Amino acid sequence: MKQKRSRQKIARGFLFLFLLAAILVASHPAGAKEVFAGTVTFVTDGDTLWVRPHAGGAPRKLRIEGIDAPEICQDGGEAAREVLKRRVLHQQVVVTVRSHDDYGRGLARIRANGSDLGAELVRTGQAWSYRWRRDLGPYAAEEAAARAAGLGLFAATQAELPRAFRQRHGPCLAAPR
Repeated sequence: MKQKRSRQKIARGFLFLFLLAAILVASHPAGAKEVFAGTVTFVTDGDTLWVRPHAGGAPRKLRIEGIDAPEICQDGGEAAREVLKRRVLHQQVVVTVRSHDDYGRGLARIRANGSDLGAELVRTGQAWSYRWRRDLGPYAAEEAAARAAGLGLFAATQAELPRAFRQRHGPCLAAPR
């Protein structure tokens, strides 16, 4: 009898741990590696910024996941950076880092005042929804609306995806202004 109760306690303990793990996984954003709050300290370009975590430490270089803003030396590049600066520089944000890119930047979803920053930038025509093969990216609907309204980059019919711009001109240091 004593052994049976002991097994039941162990089984309940495992069940509790399993349920706790399931709740934690369900409440954590899909694919998220790290979530933190911080203050934007610098904006490099239309899709890259630096955030100092509130928990301490050096500012972290982050690329906004799901968007592709024009290169800084490309038409619309400086305008995209200025829009991002006006929106978040010295503001508090919540960062969800999902992975890292080839340059060591954290690829992150960033929320400012509860709003998805990537969606905002695409919706206002400051960036494209990041495409991959045949996938139009996570902000395809926002991009379609911005195109239809002729906002930002989409006011110009010759707007060129940053990937194509880099292939034709190389990095900004070598590209014409």
